[in-house]
Amino acid sequence: METIEHTAVYEQIQPLIAEGHDYGSITDKISSDVLEKKTPKSLFLAFAVTFSLVMLLLFAVVYLLYEGVGIWGIRIPIGWGFAIVNFVWWIGIGHAGTLISAILLLLHQHWRNSINRFAEAMTLFAVACAGMFPLLHLGRPWVFYWIIPMPDTMRLWPNFRSPLVWDVFAVTTYATISFVFWFVGLIPDLATMRDRAKQKWKKIVYGMLAMGWRNSAKHWHRYETAYLLLAGLATPLVVSVHSVVSFDFAVGIVPGWHTTIFPPYFVAGAIYSGFAMVLSLVIPVRKLYHLEDFITTRHLDYMAKVMLATGLIVAYGYAIETFCAFYSGNRFEHDMMINRMFGPYGPFYWMLILFNITLPQLLWLKKFRQTPWLLFVMSIIINIGMWLERFVIIVSSLARDFLPSSWAIFTPTKWDWFTYFGTIGFFLTAMVLFIRLLPMISIFELRTLLPSSSNGKGQHN
Repeated sequence: METIEHTAVYEQIQPLIAEGHDYGSITDKISSDVLEKKTPKSLFLAFAVTFSLVMLLLFAVVYLLYEGVGIWGIRIPIGWGFAIVNFVWWIGIGHAGTLISAILLLLHQHWRNSINRFAEAMTLFAVACAGMFPLLHLGRPWVFYWIIPMPDTMRLWPNFRSPLVWDVFAVTTYATISFVFWFVGLIPDLATMRDRAKQKWKKIVYGMLAMGWRNSAKHWHRYETAYLLLAGLATPLVVSVHSVVSFDFAVGIVPGWHTTIFPPYFVAGAIYSGFAMVLSLVIPVRKLYHLEDFITTRHLDYMAKVMLATGLIVAYGYAIETFCAFYSGNRFEHDMMINRMFGPYGPFYWMLILFNITLPQLLWLKKFRQTPWLLFVMSIIINIGMWLERFVIIVSSLARDFLPSSWAIFTPTKWDWFTYFGTIGFFLTAMVLFIRLLPMISIFELRTLLPSSSNGKGQHN
């Protein structure tokens, strides 16, 4: 078993050895992108586009607070529209970072070392985008603290039997642990940036963030202990957070929601969309910053395999959902599924089947998994498909419930789209700033593979 592990490490680090990289060159390459090199013009262009979308979000939110949620397309009986669709979608995207960082760390999967920092940052920004929608959906976001379990003069206490309250606990816990895990992992690299910075203000900023790190044995011992403990805390959150989000639906009696398959089905879908978003971001950045030595085709291949596996689980969830609707003998469930397939939202249902199940079967082909531009296109397709899945689940079930006289069609307004695209702009703007100001690849974790790789090579031979 140890020989297999060392062989895997050697295969992982082989491109670095082939290019003659050592401790110093790895540090120079990653740190110089932040400290020394000029910002690429393409990054300025990306920032200009994404920041304009942030301004669109600000405009949409200000107008929403002035007019109220009536500017959205929600109406009776469709009280949940784009806001909850986008909330579930963004939370799902945030799952890949925790899985790559925590679970793969505990499983000693060394291929995570080149992408974990990037994925962790993506998790934080995705959770921030997700948190906006429930607050805005409240109608009166300035009294959001009413759902926090704290006494007040009005004696208004939250309903602890409501899954919406469970979301508050789950998402805030997930965001807190993810941020601490990301920041603790950054500390050794922040110290490296502090020591290599030439401008005094950079030394001060990175020095404050490095929290007095001096690379001593005591510091490393405490760091590794804290890092493993945080990984252990974060691992259950991968399962629990999206399971709690699925309870928003599963504990209701709305046709199409009241099913026990939702928690594992939602978790698999979250990892599926999360890895798709990682690939959507990593592939262009890899090309822009010439990181092919660090983020190799082997990394892309592994992430594509995870997407393929979780995509098959999602397909199984679709099959079970359909089977239960027809086998249960419940007329409402039966009619809900017929309406979902052939009703007014039928085209969206078949599009999600095409995007989430049919087209991703191309990932069985090794050449497809290791061709960056094909994988990038596939990741965009899967992200669109997973958004369509959340849209179909939420809107088609609410549009036609138990009372035909209250049936309605949900039509999103321009304000729905402005808010959604605005959060995408906020997410991408945060990623651009992260790439420019902090090391996007873990320097010290990538360097730790070099001694192991030589051992692995010897045992392999």
